[in-house]
Formats: sequence, C-alpha cells, structure tokens
Amino acid sequence: MSQTRVAVLVGSLRADSVNRRLAELLRDQAPEGVTLDLVDGLERLPFYNEDIDNEADAPETATAFRARVAGADRVLAVTPEYNGTMPAVLNNAIDWLSRPYGQGALTGKPFGVVGTTPTPYGGKWSHADALRSATIAGAVVVEDVTVSQSSIDVDVLSDPEVLGKLHSAVARLVDFKQETVAA
Repeated sequence: MSQTRVAVLVGSLRADSVNRRLAELLRDQAPEGVTLDLVDGLERLPFYNEDIDNEADAPETATAFRARVAGADRVLAVTPEYNGTMPAVLNNAIDWLSRPYGQGALTGKPFGVVGTTPTPYGGKWSHADALRSATIAGAVVVEDVTVSQSSIDVDVLSDPEVLGKLHSAVARLVDFKQETVAA
C-alpha cells in the first residue's frame, strides 16, 4: 500500500484552539498508510503581494510553504469561522498557493475542509468560502469532505458521532479518485 500525504492547513493561530487540537487528533489517529502533515507557520507568510512574488524577492517562508503543500497528495483545511468567513491567515495561505496562476501548489489537488466554531452555524460559511477560494486556486474540491460542527452543546474532541464524521471525511478525501473527463 502506498503512503498518502495530506497537507493540513489550520485556520486558527491560537496554540490551544479547538481546531488545532482537532487537526492534531486527526493526525494522531490517521489511518494506516496516511500521513497528516500539519503545515505550521501560516502566520509567518507575508500578506500576498504580487510585487514580491518573483524569483528575486519571493520570501523563503512562502517558497518553502508552497513546496511543502505541492509535495502533498491532498490538502485538508481545518478551520473555524471568524465573522462569518474564513480566517485571514487561511485566505492568505490559499492566495500564496494559487500562484503562479494555473500552476500553483493547489492545482489539481483534492481539497476538503472540516472544523468547528462555537456558534449555531458551526463554520459553514467559513468552509464554503475556503472551498470557493481553493477551487479558484485550482484545487479539486471533494464535495462530501465538509464537516461543520457547532461546539455549543457538544465536546467535539470526545463526541463519538462528531469524531466519526471527521474520520470519515479524512477517509473520503484520501480515497477520492478524480474522474477523467474526455476531451
């Protein structure tokens, strides 16, 4: 069995965030043959600026970040929702991964998003925005790999039903086979 590497982008920078803890739990409980690689350092990426995105000026943090995600087989965003949308750090990361246009690190990569937010909406708008942005960046969105969970009444880190949904989402992302479209 070959190894599948999933780059995991965590949309929260807080060290003890529930979404970071979810990402770590999913990493630690990854199925056999799957490595979930938590790509840290999103806070060190400068805001995307095409003026510095060239061979002479591209920040090493951005170059290394792109290479790490490009080397993955799949990408999973684990993110909360901030003010009805995805966190700026995740949006900025997707911006860096989208370039050069049509050849960015997300181009052709299966992409999914999961996470939790302590609201009745559970992050659904954040997840929809992340999926839309990743699609425009060239990713192949795996439609059924979206788990938005409200943590108002549920401890998402120990609830068997929520954890089952999250593990199932990771399995669907890993098992995703892109259909080829005849020209």
